[in-house]
Amino acid sequence: MSFELAITNARIVGRHAIIESGSLLVRDGVIADLDSGSRPVAGAEDFGGDYLLPGLVELHTDNLEKHFAPRPGVRWPGKLAVISHDAQIAAAGITTVLDAIAVGDLRDNAVRMEILRDMIAAIEASQQGGMLRAEHLLHLRCEISFKNLMPLVEPLTELSWLKLVSVMDHTPGQRQFVNLQTYRQYYQRKYGLSGEAMDQFMAEQIANAKAYGAQNRRRIVALCREKGLPLASHDDATPEHVAEAAADGMVVAEFPTTREAAALSRQHGMQVMMGGPNLVRGGSHSGNISARSLAEESQLDIISSDYVPSSMIQSVFLLPKEVPDISLPQAVAMASANPADAIGLKDRGAIEPGRRADLVRVSLIDDTPVVRAVWRNGQRVM
Repeated sequence: MSFELAITNARIVGRHAIIESGSLLVRDGVIADLDSGSRPVAGAEDFGGDYLLPGLVELHTDNLEKHFAPRPGVRWPGKLAVISHDAQIAAAGITTVLDAIAVGDLRDNAVRMEILRDMIAAIEASQQGGMLRAEHLLHLRCEISFKNLMPLVEPLTELSWLKLVSVMDHTPGQRQFVNLQTYRQYYQRKYGLSGEAMDQFMAEQIANAKAYGAQNRRRIVALCREKGLPLASHDDATPEHVAEAAADGMVVAEFPTTREAAALSRQHGMQVMMGGPNLVRGGSHSGNISARSLAEESQLDIISSDYVPSSMIQSVFLLPKEVPDISLPQAVAMASANPADAIGLKDRGAIEPGRRADLVRVSLIDDTPVVRAVWRNGQRVM
Protein backbone atom coordinates (compact mmCIF):
# COMPACT_ATOMS: atom_id res chain seq x y z
CA MET A 1 0.00 0.00 0.00
CA SER A 2 1.36 3.43 -0.97
CA PHE A 3 2.02 6.00 1.76
CA GLU A 4 2.98 9.66 1.73
CA LEU A 5 4.59 12.10 4.13
CA ALA A 6 4.30 15.85 3.62
CA ILE A 7 6.36 18.46 5.48
CA THR A 8 5.96 22.22 5.20
CA ASN A 9 7.35 25.45 6.68
CA ALA A 10 10.78 23.82 7.19
CA ARG A 11 14.30 25.17 6.82
CA ILE A 12 15.51 22.39 4.50
CA VAL A 13 19.28 21.92 4.61
CA GLY A 14 20.33 20.79 1.15
CA ARG A 15 23.75 19.68 -0.05
CA HIS A 16 24.79 23.22 -1.00
CA ALA A 17 22.14 25.61 0.33
CA ILE A 18 19.26 26.04 2.77
CA ILE A 19 15.72 26.32 1.44
CA GLU A 20 14.00 28.74 3.79
CA SER A 21 10.40 27.88 4.59
CA GLY A 22 10.47 24.91 2.23
CA SER A 23 8.17 21.96 1.64
CA LEU A 24 8.93 18.30 0.99
CA LEU A 25 6.95 15.30 -0.17
CA VAL A 26 7.86 11.69 0.52
CA ARG A 27 6.24 8.82 -1.31
CA ASP A 28 6.81 5.17 -0.40
CA GLY A 29 9.92 5.95 1.62
CA VAL A 30 11.64 8.03 -1.08
CA ILE A 31 11.89 11.81 -1.42
CA ALA A 32 9.52 12.62 -4.28
CA ASP A 33 9.64 16.42 -4.39
CA LEU A 34 10.88 19.50 -2.55
CA ASP A 35 10.08 23.11 -3.13
CA SER A 36 10.74 26.57 -1.76
CA GLY A 37 7.84 28.17 0.02
CA SER A 38 5.22 26.66 2.31
CA ARG A 39 2.48 24.79 0.54
CA PRO A 40 -0.95 24.20 2.14
CA VAL A 41 -0.84 20.42 1.74
CA ALA A 42 -3.59 18.57 3.61
CA GLY A 43 -2.12 16.61 6.49
CA ALA A 44 1.34 18.15 6.11
CA GLU A 45 3.48 18.40 9.21
CA ASP A 46 4.17 22.07 9.89
CA PHE A 47 7.75 22.48 11.11
CA GLY A 48 7.21 26.03 12.31
CA GLY A 49 10.62 27.05 10.96
CA ASP A 50 12.56 24.11 12.42
CA TYR A 51 15.44 22.64 10.44
CA LEU A 52 15.01 19.56 8.25
CA LEU A 53 18.27 17.62 7.88
CA PRO A 54 19.10 14.37 6.12
CA GLY A 55 19.51 11.49 8.54
CA LEU A 56 23.06 11.40 9.83
CA VAL A 57 25.39 8.59 8.74
CA GLU A 58 27.82 7.37 11.40
CA LEU A 59 30.85 5.33 10.32
CA HIS A 60 32.56 4.69 13.65
CA THR A 61 30.98 4.40 17.09
CA ASP A 62 31.95 2.10 19.94
CA ASN A 63 28.98 3.30 22.01
CA LEU A 64 27.45 -0.19 21.97
CA GLU A 65 30.19 -1.59 24.23
CA LYS A 66 29.02 0.55 27.14
CA HIS A 67 25.57 -1.04 26.95
CA PHE A 68 26.89 -4.61 26.87
CA ALA A 69 29.28 -3.99 29.76
CA PRO A 70 27.79 -1.06 31.73
CA ARG A 71 30.00 -1.73 34.78
CA PRO A 72 33.06 -3.87 35.52
CA GLY A 73 31.90 -7.48 35.75
CA VAL A 74 28.37 -6.69 34.54
CA ARG A 75 27.07 -8.11 31.22
CA TRP A 76 23.73 -6.86 29.93
CA PRO A 77 21.38 -9.07 27.83
CA GLY A 78 22.29 -8.67 24.16
CA LYS A 79 19.07 -7.46 22.55
CA LEU A 80 18.33 -5.11 25.45
CA ALA A 81 21.82 -3.63 25.10
CA VAL A 82 21.38 -3.09 21.36
CA ILE A 83 17.92 -1.53 21.78
CA SER A 84 19.25 0.89 24.40
CA HIS A 85 22.22 1.83 22.19
CA ASP A 86 19.91 2.25 19.19
CA ALA A 87 17.66 4.61 21.15
CA GLN A 88 20.63 6.91 21.82
CA ILE A 89 21.68 6.72 18.19
CA ALA A 90 18.22 7.65 16.87
CA ALA A 91 17.78 10.43 19.45
CA ALA A 92 21.00 11.93 18.08
CA GLY A 93 19.54 12.09 14.56
CA ILE A 94 21.60 9.16 13.25
CA THR A 95 19.59 6.98 10.86
CA THR A 96 22.47 4.85 9.53
CA VAL A 97 25.11 3.63 11.96
CA LEU A 98 28.15 1.45 11.44
CA ASP A 99 28.68 -0.19 14.82
CA ALA A 100 32.46 -0.34 15.21
CA ILE A 101 33.23 -3.71 16.77
CA ALA A 102 36.77 -4.38 17.98
CA VAL A 103 38.33 -7.57 16.65
CA GLY A 104 41.47 -8.20 18.64
CA ASP A 105 42.60 -6.19 21.63
CA LEU A 106 45.65 -5.50 23.73
CA ARG A 107 44.75 -8.30 26.15
CA ASP A 108 43.51 -11.80 25.38
CA ASN A 109 40.96 -11.64 28.20
CA ALA A 110 39.66 -8.15 27.31
CA VAL A 111 35.93 -7.48 27.65
CA ARG A 112 35.80 -6.72 23.93
CA MET A 113 36.92 -10.22 23.08
CA GLU A 114 34.47 -11.73 25.52
CA ILE A 115 31.45 -9.95 24.02
CA LEU A 116 32.55 -9.84 20.35
CA ARG A 117 30.33 -12.59 18.97
CA ASP A 118 27.42 -11.74 21.28
CA MET A 119 27.38 -8.13 20.09
CA ILE A 120 27.32 -9.05 16.40
CA ALA A 121 24.64 -11.71 16.94
CA ALA A 122 22.50 -9.33 19.00
CA ILE A 123 22.69 -6.53 16.42
CA GLU A 124 21.67 -8.91 13.65
CA ALA A 125 18.83 -10.48 15.63
CA SER A 126 17.48 -7.11 16.81
CA GLN A 127 17.55 -5.67 13.31
CA GLN A 128 15.92 -8.69 11.71
CA GLY A 129 13.29 -8.62 14.45
CA GLY A 130 12.28 -5.05 13.57
CA MET A 131 13.31 -3.74 16.99
CA LEU A 132 15.58 -0.90 15.88
CA ARG A 133 14.99 2.68 14.81
CA ALA A 134 18.23 3.24 12.87
CA GLU A 135 19.71 0.95 10.25
CA HIS A 136 22.69 -0.83 11.79
CA LEU A 137 25.63 -1.90 9.63
CA LEU A 138 29.00 -3.31 10.67
CA HIS A 139 32.49 -1.84 10.94
CA LEU A 140 35.28 -4.19 12.04
CA ARG A 141 38.12 -2.52 13.95
CA CYS A 142 41.07 -4.87 13.51
CA GLU A 143 43.91 -4.62 16.05
CA ILE A 144 46.83 -5.89 13.97
CA SER A 145 49.11 -6.71 16.91
CA PHE A 146 46.62 -9.34 18.16
CA LYS A 147 48.07 -12.83 17.63
CA ASN A 148 44.83 -14.62 16.76
CA LEU A 149 43.29 -11.85 14.66
CA MET A 150 42.77 -13.61 11.34
CA PRO A 151 40.70 -16.59 12.57
CA LEU A 152 38.30 -14.06 14.10
CA VAL A 153 38.11 -11.74 11.10
CA GLU A 154 37.85 -14.19 8.22
CA PRO A 155 34.34 -15.57 8.94
CA LEU A 156 33.02 -12.06 9.70
CA THR A 157 33.93 -10.82 6.22
CA GLU A 158 31.17 -13.07 4.86
CA LEU A 159 28.49 -10.90 6.52
CA SER A 160 26.49 -8.95 3.94
CA TRP A 161 26.02 -6.00 6.31
CA LEU A 162 29.77 -5.48 6.84
CA LYS A 163 30.52 -2.12 5.19
CA LEU A 164 33.91 -0.97 6.53
CA VAL A 165 37.11 -2.47 7.95
CA SER A 166 39.71 -0.37 9.77
CA VAL A 167 43.31 -1.30 10.51
CA MET A 168 44.36 -0.30 14.01
CA ASP A 169 47.66 -0.35 15.89
CA HIS A 170 47.71 0.84 19.49
CA THR A 171 51.37 0.02 20.15
CA PRO A 172 52.89 2.46 22.68
CA GLY A 173 55.10 5.19 21.31
CA GLN A 174 53.35 5.83 17.99
CA ARG A 175 50.11 6.93 16.30
CA GLN A 176 47.55 7.87 18.99
CA PHE A 177 50.08 7.43 21.76
CA VAL A 178 53.33 9.00 20.62
CA ASN A 179 53.70 10.28 24.17
CA LEU A 180 54.55 7.26 26.31
CA GLN A 181 53.47 9.03 29.49
CA THR A 182 50.01 9.62 28.02
CA TYR A 183 49.84 5.94 27.04
CA ARG A 184 50.92 4.89 30.52
CA GLN A 185 48.35 7.09 32.25
CA TYR A 186 45.51 6.01 29.96
CA TYR A 187 46.00 2.25 30.19
CA GLN A 188 47.15 2.19 33.81
CA ARG A 189 43.88 3.88 34.76
CA LYS A 190 41.85 1.70 32.38
CA TYR A 191 43.23 -1.63 33.61
CA GLY A 192 44.18 -0.69 37.19
CA LEU A 193 47.82 -1.82 36.79
CA SER A 194 50.68 -1.20 39.18
CA GLY A 195 53.79 0.57 37.89
CA GLU A 196 55.68 -2.71 37.46
CA ALA A 197 52.72 -4.41 35.79
CA MET A 198 52.35 -1.45 33.45
CA ASP A 199 56.01 -1.71 32.42
CA GLN A 200 55.47 -5.37 31.57
CA PHE A 201 52.25 -4.58 29.71
CA MET A 202 53.98 -1.99 27.52
CA ALA A 203 56.86 -4.35 26.75
CA GLU A 204 54.38 -7.06 25.73
CA GLN A 205 52.54 -4.68 23.36
CA ILE A 206 55.75 -3.69 21.62
CA ALA A 207 56.78 -7.34 21.27
CA ASN A 208 53.36 -8.33 19.88
CA ALA A 209 53.47 -5.53 17.33
CA LYS A 210 56.86 -6.70 16.09
CA ALA A 211 55.77 -10.34 15.94
CA TYR A 212 52.32 -10.00 14.37
CA GLY A 213 51.58 -6.43 13.23
CA ALA A 214 53.01 -6.33 9.71
CA GLN A 215 51.82 -9.78 8.66
CA ASN A 216 48.32 -9.24 10.05
CA ARG A 217 48.04 -5.91 8.24
CA ARG A 218 49.01 -7.52 4.93
CA ARG A 219 46.46 -10.30 5.44
CA ILE A 220 43.63 -7.92 6.38
CA VAL A 221 44.29 -5.70 3.36
CA ALA A 222 44.47 -8.69 0.99
CA LEU A 223 41.26 -10.17 2.41
CA CYS A 224 39.34 -6.89 2.06
CA ARG A 225 40.53 -6.41 -1.50
CA GLU A 226 39.33 -9.90 -2.31
CA LYS A 227 35.91 -9.20 -0.75
CA GLY A 228 35.61 -5.67 -2.16
CA LEU A 229 35.34 -4.14 1.32
CA PRO A 230 36.26 -0.47 1.92
CA LEU A 231 39.26 0.06 4.22
CA ALA A 232 40.08 2.78 6.71
CA SER A 233 43.39 3.70 8.28
CA HIS A 234 43.46 4.70 11.94
CA ASP A 235 45.48 7.27 13.89
CA ASP A 236 47.99 7.94 11.10
CA ALA A 237 50.68 10.33 12.34
CA THR A 238 53.57 10.38 9.85
CA PRO A 239 54.11 10.58 6.08
CA GLU A 240 55.15 6.91 6.22
CA HIS A 241 51.83 5.94 7.82
CA VAL A 242 49.90 7.80 5.13
CA ALA A 243 51.99 6.37 2.29
CA GLU A 244 51.31 2.87 3.59
CA ALA A 245 47.58 3.60 3.88
CA ALA A 246 47.47 4.96 0.34
CA ALA A 247 49.33 1.93 -1.02
CA ASP A 248 46.82 -0.31 0.76
CA GLY A 249 43.90 1.49 -0.91
CA MET A 250 42.36 3.06 2.19
CA VAL A 251 39.36 5.31 1.46
CA VAL A 252 38.96 6.89 4.92
CA ALA A 253 41.63 8.27 7.27
CA GLU A 254 40.17 7.85 10.75
CA PHE A 255 41.36 10.36 13.34
CA PRO A 256 44.79 11.33 11.95
CA THR A 257 46.84 12.60 14.88
CA THR A 258 48.83 15.31 13.10
CA ARG A 259 48.15 18.16 10.68
CA GLU A 260 50.69 16.69 8.26
CA ALA A 261 49.03 13.27 8.20
CA ALA A 262 45.60 14.78 7.57
CA ALA A 263 46.83 16.94 4.68
CA LEU A 264 48.71 14.06 3.06
CA SER A 265 45.72 11.74 3.46
CA ARG A 266 43.55 14.14 1.49
CA GLN A 267 46.23 14.52 -1.16
CA HIS A 268 46.07 10.74 -1.61
CA GLY A 269 42.29 10.86 -2.03
CA MET A 270 41.29 9.66 1.43
CA GLN A 271 38.40 11.26 3.33
CA VAL A 272 39.60 12.64 6.67
CA MET A 273 37.35 11.72 9.59
CA MET A 274 37.53 13.28 13.05
CA GLY A 275 35.49 12.78 16.20
CA GLY A 276 32.58 14.90 17.32
CA PRO A 277 33.83 14.77 20.93
CA ASN A 278 37.08 16.37 19.74
CA LEU A 279 35.07 19.23 18.18
CA VAL A 280 32.70 19.70 21.12
CA ARG A 281 35.45 19.55 23.75
CA GLY A 282 37.74 21.78 21.71
CA GLY A 283 40.55 19.27 21.43
CA SER A 284 41.75 15.67 21.51
CA HIS A 285 41.70 13.81 24.83
CA SER A 286 45.04 12.24 23.80
CA GLY A 287 46.71 15.58 23.09
CA ASN A 288 46.73 15.14 19.30
CA ILE A 289 45.63 17.58 16.59
CA SER A 290 42.27 19.23 17.17
CA ALA A 291 39.44 18.63 14.74
CA ARG A 292 38.68 22.34 14.72
CA SER A 293 42.22 23.09 13.50
CA LEU A 294 41.74 20.72 10.58
CA ALA A 295 38.33 22.25 9.82
CA GLU A 296 39.86 25.73 9.76
CA GLU A 297 42.40 24.50 7.21
CA SER A 298 39.78 22.74 5.04
CA GLN A 299 41.22 19.33 5.95
CA LEU A 300 38.06 17.81 7.48
CA ASP A 301 35.58 15.71 5.46
CA ILE A 302 33.67 13.46 7.87
CA ILE A 303 32.43 13.81 11.44
CA SER A 304 31.98 10.70 13.62
CA SER A 305 30.22 10.61 16.97
CA ASP A 306 32.93 8.18 18.19
CA TYR A 307 32.00 7.55 21.84
CA VAL A 308 29.23 10.19 22.34
CA PRO A 309 26.29 9.78 19.91
CA SER A 310 24.93 13.30 20.42
CA SER A 311 28.30 14.89 19.57
CA MET A 312 27.58 14.45 15.87
CA ILE A 313 24.52 16.73 15.69
CA GLN A 314 26.18 19.13 18.14
CA SER A 315 29.24 19.36 15.87
CA VAL A 316 27.09 20.04 12.81
CA PHE A 317 25.75 23.25 14.35
CA LEU A 318 28.94 24.15 16.22
CA LEU A 319 31.24 24.14 13.18
CA PRO A 320 29.61 27.02 11.23
CA LYS A 321 29.60 29.08 14.42
CA GLU A 322 33.29 28.52 15.17
CA VAL A 323 34.64 28.26 11.61
CA PRO A 324 33.00 30.98 9.48
CA ASP A 325 34.28 29.49 6.22
CA ILE A 326 32.13 26.38 6.81
CA SER A 327 28.42 26.78 6.04
CA LEU A 328 25.69 24.76 7.72
CA PRO A 329 25.08 22.72 4.53
CA GLN A 330 28.80 21.87 4.42
CA ALA A 331 28.81 20.84 8.06
CA VAL A 332 25.69 18.71 7.57
CA ALA A 333 27.31 16.99 4.59
CA MET A 334 30.25 16.02 6.81
CA ALA A 335 27.79 14.01 8.92
CA SER A 336 25.58 12.68 6.13
CA ALA A 337 26.45 12.79 2.43
CA ASN A 338 30.24 12.56 2.83
CA PRO A 339 30.31 9.44 5.02
CA ALA A 340 27.58 7.81 2.92
CA ASP A 341 29.49 8.46 -0.30
CA ALA A 342 32.80 7.30 1.21
CA ILE A 343 31.54 3.74 1.64
CA GLY A 344 29.23 3.60 -1.37
CA LEU A 345 25.82 4.22 0.24
CA LYS A 346 24.55 6.31 -2.67
CA ASP A 347 20.86 6.04 -1.78
CA ARG A 348 20.98 8.30 1.29
CA GLY A 349 22.77 11.20 2.94
CA ALA A 350 21.12 14.17 1.21
CA ILE A 351 17.67 15.70 0.81
CA GLU A 352 17.22 15.19 -2.91
CA PRO A 353 14.46 13.61 -5.04
CA GLY A 354 15.09 9.91 -5.46
CA ARG A 355 17.07 9.55 -2.22
CA ARG A 356 15.88 7.55 0.75
CA ALA A 357 13.69 9.61 3.07
CA ASP A 358 15.93 9.47 6.14
CA LEU A 359 15.10 12.78 7.79
CA VAL A 360 15.65 14.66 11.05
CA ARG A 361 13.71 17.58 12.52
CA VAL A 362 15.90 19.85 14.64
CA SER A 363 15.02 22.87 16.76
CA LEU A 364 17.83 25.28 17.61
CA ILE A 365 17.33 26.58 21.14
CA ASP A 366 19.97 28.87 22.69
CA ASP A 367 22.40 27.61 20.01
CA THR A 368 21.73 24.03 21.14
CA PRO A 369 20.36 21.59 18.52
CA VAL A 370 17.44 19.53 19.83
CA VAL A 371 16.29 16.54 17.77
CA ARG A 372 12.49 16.64 17.66
CA ALA A 373 11.65 13.83 15.25
CA VAL A 374 13.37 11.22 13.06
CA TRP A 375 12.16 9.35 9.98
CA ARG A 376 13.82 6.37 8.30
CA ASN A 377 12.56 5.34 4.88
CA GLY A 378 9.77 7.87 5.36
CA GLN A 379 8.50 6.15 8.50
CA ARG A 380 8.70 8.04 11.78
CA VAL A 381 10.92 6.19 14.25
CA MET A 382 11.19 8.88 16.93
